[in-house]
Amino acid sequence: MLEELAPKWAAARESSLRERRGGDRRRAAGAGRKRRLVFTDRLLVTLVYLRLGLPHAALVQLFGVERSTVSTTIREVRPLLAARGFAVPDRPGVRLRTLEDVFAYAEAEGVELRIHGAEVQVSDPVHLRCAPGAW
Repeated sequence: MLEELAPKWAAARESSLRERRGGDRRRAAGAGRKRRLVFTDRLLVTLVYLRLGLPHAALVQLFGVERSTVSTTIREVRPLLAARGFAVPDRPGVRLRTLEDVFAYAEAEGVELRIHGAEVQVSDPVHLRCAPGAW
């Protein structure tokens, strides 16, 4: 996964920087501020966030970076994982990239799909609450 996603991340990052600069680099590659997390760590932060649901504050402590680094990392890596799709166990080469892929696979394999309706508790900071009657 790392070998597959690292070049895509680097290309997306360079494209974003080029667009923001409005042109080519002004300095050599590697000049300037050093990144706090290498791509391997960025992938790990994102996978831990997605798999375990750890809050950003916990990831900040685990990886010793700022909250903005964690947020940026997840925002950059998550689309790469989504585009990669999900592997189907015991079916090498089969990847489900869209919801249509999931439905087609389920129909072809005779798999019954169910919607998971469990309630998930989220934090409710006071500054995000609406005044009564605002809705």
